[in-house]
Amino acid sequence: MRILFVEDEQKVALAVQEGLEREGYQVDLAHSGEEGFFMLNSGQYDLLLLDLMLPGRDGLEILKTMRQKNMTVPVLILTARNAVEDRVEGLDSGADDYLTKPFAFPELLARIRALLRRGRGEQIMRFKMADLEMDLVTRKVSRGQNIITLTSREFDLLEYLLRHQGQIVSREMLARDVWGETERATPIDNLIDVHIARLRRKIDDPFAQKLLHTVRGVGFILSEEAP
Repeated sequence: MRILFVEDEQKVALAVQEGLEREGYQVDLAHSGEEGFFMLNSGQYDLLLLDLMLPGRDGLEILKTMRQKNMTVPVLILTARNAVEDRVEGLDSGADDYLTKPFAFPELLARIRALLRRGRGEQIMRFKMADLEMDLVTRKVSRGQNIITLTSREFDLLEYLLRHQGQIVSREMLARDVWGETERATPIDNLIDVHIARLRRKIDDPFAQKLLHTVRGVGFILSEEAP
């Protein structure tokens, strides 16, 4: 399980990271709101641990923006703000749980396990954008009344783009998260471009509305409007 921890107090961040990694979790750290939001948009995480009092963009702003963008990653707020109104505001803004500092590490672990169980139970099994639909159970893809036949790799690529719809996806992200390549190289970039072209021919070329767009020099975005 991959966790993003956004926390500006480095001692706290490192202590929690070390403890969670001993439990078998992969933990990435961000020390500012801007860095955390960038990492959240650049990778796939199973859980976000979020401090509220952050330099730059604060935790509540990150949380509200996430939910407005329909990002469904579970969020556990870790903060020194312990007033009832703070907890209410955090939960109403889209947090799944709220834990105040200082906290006992075993309680943090228990809350993480509970959120990860809940996240698996509520995993999205169907995606829709405009008239494009994907069913993960039947592995069927369609646009309008037209069934679209995809290869296994094309299906995985489209699923990734749908999970990140409205967000720019870089070749580095696709190489890492779809192809499982940790190091970028020209051959994998070329392979990604070939698959993007094939996918575009199937889901876009026969239709008036184009959904898969290239952001030159950056990557790709699945969106109802061109960027």
